[in-house]
Amino acid sequence: MFLFLNFTKAGEQESVRCDTQAQLMERGCKKEEIISPANNVTIIKEDPLSVSFDNQEPVQMSPQKINLKLRPGLPTTFRISFRRVEGYPVDLYYLMDLSNSMKDDLENVKELGRDLFAALKKITEHAQIGFGAFVDKTVLPYTNTNKEKLQRPCDESDQYCQAAFGYRHVLSMTAKENEFKKKVADQFISGNLDSPEGSLDAMMQAAVCGNKIGWRNSSTRLIVLTTDAGFHMAGDGKLAGILEPNDQQCHMENNLYTKSNEMDYPSVGQLATELEKNNIQPIFAVTKNVEDVYKELSKMIPKSEVGVLSSDSKNVVQLIETAYNSLSSKVTVTHDNLPDNVRVVYTPICKYAGPAGDKNGVCDNVHVAQTISFDVTVTADSCMEDTSFTIRPLGIKDTLTVTLSTKCECQCKDPNDKMHQLCTNRGSIVCGICSCMESFIGQNCECSIGNKDEQSLRASCQRNNGTECEGRGDCVCGRCQCHSTNQGGRYRGDFCECDDEHCENYQNKLCGGNGKCDCGTCKCNAGYEGSACQCKASREGCLTKGNTVCNGRGRCICNRCDCKEGYQRPQCLICLGCPDPCQTKLDCIECLGFGSGPFGKICDTNCRNITYDMVDNFAISGKECHQKDSEGCWITFKLNQLVGEDNYEAEILKQRDCPEPPSVIPIIAGSIAGVAVIGIVLLMLIKMLIYMKDLKEFRKFENEKKKSKWAEADNPLFQNATTTVANPTFTGE
Repeated sequence: MFLFLNFTKAGEQESVRCDTQAQLMERGCKKEEIISPANNVTIIKEDPLSVSFDNQEPVQMSPQKINLKLRPGLPTTFRISFRRVEGYPVDLYYLMDLSNSMKDDLENVKELGRDLFAALKKITEHAQIGFGAFVDKTVLPYTNTNKEKLQRPCDESDQYCQAAFGYRHVLSMTAKENEFKKKVADQFISGNLDSPEGSLDAMMQAAVCGNKIGWRNSSTRLIVLTTDAGFHMAGDGKLAGILEPNDQQCHMENNLYTKSNEMDYPSVGQLATELEKNNIQPIFAVTKNVEDVYKELSKMIPKSEVGVLSSDSKNVVQLIETAYNSLSSKVTVTHDNLPDNVRVVYTPICKYAGPAGDKNGVCDNVHVAQTISFDVTVTADSCMEDTSFTIRPLGIKDTLTVTLSTKCECQCKDPNDKMHQLCTNRGSIVCGICSCMESFIGQNCECSIGNKDEQSLRASCQRNNGTECEGRGDCVCGRCQCHSTNQGGRYRGDFCECDDEHCENYQNKLCGGNGKCDCGTCKCNAGYEGSACQCKASREGCLTKGNTVCNGRGRCICNRCDCKEGYQRPQCLICLGCPDPCQTKLDCIECLGFGSGPFGKICDTNCRNITYDMVDNFAISGKECHQKDSEGCWITFKLNQLVGEDNYEAEILKQRDCPEPPSVIPIIAGSIAGVAVIGIVLLMLIKMLIYMKDLKEFRKFENEKKKSKWAEADNPLFQNATTTVANPTFTGE
């Protein structure tokens, strides 16, 4: 920014003071009068890098604290150094799947204690090992919830079997080989139902329960997960009705994960966050059948490795050695809590350097005691005050705290005069610009607004309540003072809306060199036309056979018809998008030919653009129409469009085709007959339904009558009406 007084010309924007140093010096500015704030880098803490571990907190990255004072948009670069300390402590937590399929592996692990400690001793004298085990949640459908099966989930042939469990912490970090062998020897196989295991549950608890696991503050932290199955993750808990998300907190009592059956499995993202937060590097020692699954998981968890176990886990020690060397030799530097509008780029400086990146920087094949560096470029894109973020190597405790603020205020050396002569003694100078006292405005405070308020004066400089002076001038005393254009001309107009430099170009010439630019529009010289005066005036290509221009339906521009909407080139003869004239002109045809229809009384007014003849046979060419009029008759006519948009000639056939009116008597008679027939049919149906119901009731009565049985007995009161008398003298002869 340039602070020289009287630097801007009349009507020129004050923003021209802000430009590149080269441009300002080209306009006559002196270098010492140009204010250009530079970035400042201040190292607050820079402890030297440690060479080896000596039971004190080692320093593996330097510096540790740095302050940046940046100019927005201007990048600054500083360098950080890293050195792997020789003999740095290692904490290894062996996390084993104890489902039934890992039975052979457990027996071999019980014998691997000596080899594990021997392998770690090659790396450092300060090694510790812990042990944990997992299976799965002890609820259906993951585990059989039968009471006996919960206590003994293994096969009946297994003599040693422990009750079902989710995750159990067996041994805290220890440097004692015998203690490790003893604790592992006490472990037995358990079991579950489904193939995937609760390994993410176990890893989450091992990561967040640092005090119980025994992680040291200064150590390389490793979790070795051994399994032959896949894993459950967030969302799988719904199968057991477990809906509460994992809270990433420690829930371990009596060395058991107590919330196993109450909280869902963690997501891969949650686990990755906690592992990175606690500087833990996982090694997945898995069998061949699930290698691809864990390789995909490893891509989502920074600083992790995958190795293939043999079927009985005999190669686990060699696998751990290989994975540790791969992890420790790869140094990845990244950041946490990066503020908005801040960009960081890492450029590694080492023999096996990865590409520069905005997320991290990577150096591979880094040996113990080898010093490597990273150039860190930081850019602030907006103003901010005392914000901070951290830079750290993944898996290592060391961090660099970067405190960032910006330079957004110009360091101007203003005159001490409260009323400066440049400001008409009505204001003071602030960074080369007049700051006017109340009631005065203008570039030099030359305008007195009096009783008017500044807002009303500025409103008079706005066209249609838009931008003040179209952004091309300054509002001074209620009128626009227009700025100069980039080409040296000036904007003009009441609102600076016009300039004579922004018209169409043709062959890289303004208005084709055949006209003048007037307020954004080309005014062509005689004999030229077109939006850029690119054509010689001619109408030969626009003339029709009737010697009309574009049939009266367009303009001739550059010897070509510019047709009105819908009409087609070359001569605007056909209109593909126009309404059908057979329908739009029907009312006029009806009133002109037969004196009826909606336009019957106003035909002369509404249909003056149509000339017509009543004929017996058509004589003109054109479109033949066959339409029904307001009286239901069919009218046949032809239309031929003349020059212009709505001019037609028409021929109308004298005879309309009118259908005969319907016969009323047969319609009435048929209606009465139809009603009578329908009534008779309904009566017959009702009678039939009644008959069917009676018949059904009668048959029911007959059936009940047949089923009834009457008791047979003599009535003691009954006397027979017949008297029999015997003749005592009759002998029968």
